[in-house]
Amino acid sequence: MQELVFLQSLKDEPYTTPEIIAEHTGIEYRSISDLIRRNKADLEYFGVLRFEIVKPTSKKGGRPKKIYHLNEQQATTLITFLDNTPQVKAFKVALVSEFFKMRDELTKRKINRIEEKPLRKTLTDAVKEWEHRTDWSYNHISNLLYKAVTGMNAKQLKKARNPQSKASLDVLTSEEQEQYKKLETRVIGYLLAQMTFSQIKAMLNGGTLQVTEWREVK
Repeated sequence: MQELVFLQSLKDEPYTTPEIIAEHTGIEYRSISDLIRRNKADLEYFGVLRFEIVKPTSKKGGRPKKIYHLNEQQATTLITFLDNTPQVKAFKVALVSEFFKMRDELTKRKINRIEEKPLRKTLTDAVKEWEHRTDWSYNHISNLLYKAVTGMNAKQLKKARNPQSKASLDVLTSEEQEQYKKLETRVIGYLLAQMTFSQIKAMLNGGTLQVTEWREVK
């Protein structure tokens, strides 16, 4: 199912866009955007009417597009200005449900970030004491964790989900954050055991550690 509600960072409100509203109500995008502009004062009663300027992706070029970010109250208010067709009614129910889920998701993410902070400090300390440490070890270990959870390193993750985010952990879903914390705990143990980077990588990828028994030659 296509996403109806989006979240850019843990400090921002969940939002939807005129494009989503237009697509799911069967109304032209331009008509929805015009409706927002005509009712701007009413919508701003529920907060600042935020927007982003999106550059055209087509090779033909074109003018940048102004995309409004409507919070829950703004979006539901806007929908009351539309004709109450069966399609509009169904979309309103779906949208309210998605906003509820996203608020719950936001709460989980915030809690996970608080819980992860002491783990991150322990990881940092473990890297400092790691006998295989280099100047880039912390970044390499962090990227290893992100790739194990999402298949992307920190840079790729932020680019794909939110280039403006300062912390890659903020763009993980709550389920991904839970998985990240579990793997982070394991990696701390691997570092304290003085495993090499290759060994840690293999363990995170589901491998096993090969131990060779040493015997004295007589």
